[in-house]
Amino acid sequence: MADLFTVNKSPFETNGLSTALRLASADAGILLLEDGVYAAMRGTRYEALITQHPDKSFFVLHPDLAARGLSTDELITTIYPVDYAGFVDLVVAHDKVQAW
Repeated sequence: MADLFTVNKSPFETNGLSTALRLASADAGILLLEDGVYAAMRGTRYEALITQHPDKSFFVLHPDLAARGLSTDELITTIYPVDYAGFVDLVVAHDKVQAW
């Protein structure tokens, strides 16, 4: 399987998400964690960017989402929440992990 890209900075402050999307292969996984979870929310300018990449799998770390007072009801529909065990499963399922 392809690489897993983790994005832990807010897309409103850095270009890590945009860079990861540009470099990620078609079947890559993108995991949003820490402040990167803000990119997972519906109604932001990042919704269009994420939905333009249906060839990639998007995930958000649920505990980080909850720690910021955000709900899974507000997620872009193509992003799947995972817990810590799901994070480990993603790491194991991918060839390597690249942090952004």
